[in-house]
Amino acid sequence: MTTQVRCFLKNEVTMKRATALRIILILMIFPISQQIAAEEKSHAFGSREDVSFLSTLDGTPQRFVILLPENFDENVPHDVMIALHGHGSDRWQFITERRAECQAARDIALRRNMIFISPDYRAKTSWMGPAAEADMLQIMDELNGRFRIHRVVVSGGSMGATAALLFATRHPDCVDGIVALNGTANLIEYPNFLDAIAESYGGTKDLKPEMYRERSAELFPERLTMPVAATTGGNDTIVPPESTLRLMAALKTQGTPALCVHKPDGGHETNYKDATDAFEFVFDHFDAKDAVGAAPVVKQWDK
Repeated sequence: MTTQVRCFLKNEVTMKRATALRIILILMIFPISQQIAAEEKSHAFGSREDVSFLSTLDGTPQRFVILLPENFDENVPHDVMIALHGHGSDRWQFITERRAECQAARDIALRRNMIFISPDYRAKTSWMGPAAEADMLQIMDELNGRFRIHRVVVSGGSMGATAALLFATRHPDCVDGIVALNGTANLIEYPNFLDAIAESYGGTKDLKPEMYRERSAELFPERLTMPVAATTGGNDTIVPPESTLRLMAALKTQGTPALCVHKPDGGHETNYKDATDAFEFVFDHFDAKDAVGAAPVVKQWDK
């Protein structure tokens, strides 16, 4: 009987110790979880809006997402980042995905207190054809009517990088900086996704040669005088790097602020550090310009 009592007491002590240990662990974990939650909240945008509009080109419903920083003041000029998704995706890629390119874009926009825009631009196989280009201009008009816009950075990955270079070449007055992650700068020689591109451009390279030519940024480097950052991979077979490397070399030769992060052994992706470096290159040039000039003012986008 005594032995049984001693066993019970021993088990009871063990249980009490286990309970105490669990309490200690909970007390240790609770502040950590609170800290994590606070950090996540501090790194979150203040609001998200999924915007629908009717295209003035063809009357079809189109969409884009707006992320606004916390404590957003519509009376204060803000920079805008437009992030263009890749082939097969849509406006939500740069809004929700945690892949390195998307996370870097959002993190930079948060740190810079920017308005973050992610359009469908005729998802999912856009390649910045005429309809997507018209949508981009319409979105910019809407932003101009709603906010006070200071500078506009157009960025994207893969097809989105191609589209960013393409759009800036065709509308340089609308763009103050470019970040192109693993894109092509020459649609004439680009060998992939030909059916999707032909559908977007209204015909093949043989049928619409001028359409492909005017959408090849490599052929118009003189139009790109704003800071441009690009990333490429030497082993990228999805979007080969050669045309972008040639474009970036031409930009450096003509004096355009240009950063090319090329990984000879890299594929069709950009890691977080390289993507961040690309974005920061563009914004470092903005900061340097602001430091030697007057305070930032609203220019052509004045509401």
